[in-house]
Amino acid sequence: MDSLYLYFPVLFFVLYIISHHFLHKLQNLPPSPFPALPFIGHLYLLGKPFHRALFKVSSRYGPVVFLQFGSRPVLLVSSPSAAEECFTKNDIIFANRPDFLSGKYFGYNFTSLAWSSYGEHWRNLRRISSLEVLSSYRIQTLSSIRSDEINYLIRRLFRVSIESSENIVEMKSSIFNFTFNVISRMIAGKRYHGEKVENSKEAKLFQEISKDTLTTVPKANILDFLPFMRWCGLHSVEEKMMEVQEKRDNFMKKEIEEHRQLKTSGSFPSAEVVAGKKKTIMEVLLDLQKTDPEYYTDETIRNLMLVLLQAGSDTSAVTLEWAFSHLLDNLEILKKAQAEIDNHVGQDRLIDESDLAQLHYIRCIINETLRMHPAAPLLVPHLSSEECNVASYRVPRGTVLLVNAWGIHHDPKVWEDPEKFYPDRFIGFEGIKEGCKFIPFGSGRRGCPGENLAFHVIGLALGSLLQCFEWEKPNRGSIDMSEGTGFTLSPKVQPLLAKCSPRPNMVKLLSEI
Repeated sequence: MDSLYLYFPVLFFVLYIISHHFLHKLQNLPPSPFPALPFIGHLYLLGKPFHRALFKVSSRYGPVVFLQFGSRPVLLVSSPSAAEECFTKNDIIFANRPDFLSGKYFGYNFTSLAWSSYGEHWRNLRRISSLEVLSSYRIQTLSSIRSDEINYLIRRLFRVSIESSENIVEMKSSIFNFTFNVISRMIAGKRYHGEKVENSKEAKLFQEISKDTLTTVPKANILDFLPFMRWCGLHSVEEKMMEVQEKRDNFMKKEIEEHRQLKTSGSFPSAEVVAGKKKTIMEVLLDLQKTDPEYYTDETIRNLMLVLLQAGSDTSAVTLEWAFSHLLDNLEILKKAQAEIDNHVGQDRLIDESDLAQLHYIRCIINETLRMHPAAPLLVPHLSSEECNVASYRVPRGTVLLVNAWGIHHDPKVWEDPEKFYPDRFIGFEGIKEGCKFIPFGSGRRGCPGENLAFHVIGLALGSLLQCFEWEKPNRGSIDMSEGTGFTLSPKVQPLLAKCSPRPNMVKLLSEI
């Protein structure tokens, strides 16, 4: 009789799983893997990288899958038609963010552009970002900053190529320094890396802040889905996040105060002088603050600038490194891009941003890189504000939406030979008319507002470096294409090393920069 009691936990466990499975079917929820375990749900299915593991789940259970990640219901979408349904018919319903810890601490208690849920406050932030921060006019106004920074990078690479016998460049840091300088100068007129830098201590501080941020987010994600883990070794995660956010906030407070003082004194950072004294983004927002201080608060300016500085520099740098990784493995594609540049631009001047519209193959290379390696493979998580239907299935209110952009981009039913780096597939590609088969920047009203800026930064850098230099692998081995494991960013694990030498017909021009 006593031994019978030992079977009660097992019997309860089996009944729980079976009842949960049949209840799921009766509720007309999307297909769901069996079983969903107590406490952890379907988290046992996750491997690294997450987007690849979830793609395997979708390949087995279908393009719309209902999962239980610990305490949270999750809708996993991995087909263009289902994604389009989420971002069109159900766009407003899914235009919200889950209450993840990153949004609470790094998103100013869910009030930042990235983490605020849909409503008047978010619409105001989106309007500011679209009209004042990332508008075509603002991007064009500050184009001289990007030209100036690419010249700095070209000059440094030229010097390395003629002074070093090996001519080997570590691409990750070189590219990140370029993208970070571009964004920081657009924001505040300051350079943090390379030549003529007066802010190296601040650069080091922000690098430490960024590193701490990236270290804490994965641990925070565990608590987002398994809150009981606070009592199992992760009790200090929120304290660390508060500490990091205080550093982030103080960093941007100092920037704003310095900018105010410079405006009051009539002085400008050296980068402003180079840029022809065009207004920085921060200067524009501080001017608007004078006319509407309740609307353009210091906190609003800080959170907008932090989102732009971190997201704008990281994602562009990641994409450029992936692009060069594939080009070094496909030299015929690299040569084709250089031939296009030579035909449209020539070799007696450097590429200008105005040339990018004519460099169609460069755009194809960027698109193919974003197809194979979207910077945010699962996009940013969404949340349903009310019950809705997707692919004829019922989706409950409060469900986290994960759109596997990487999975859509690698689906052989959507793309022919998806594992092959083949930029020619984008010749004649019509973007919006293609629906959600290509969504590296998301879609709908929560799509990334920085898409236009990203193409300017990536296009100018990629085109300029291909125009000026010959590129080779440092050895005959294959390039390590291992990916990072983050939910929202998928960088290359091993920094790319490349052999760089000036193109013979460009040496005279490069020596004059």
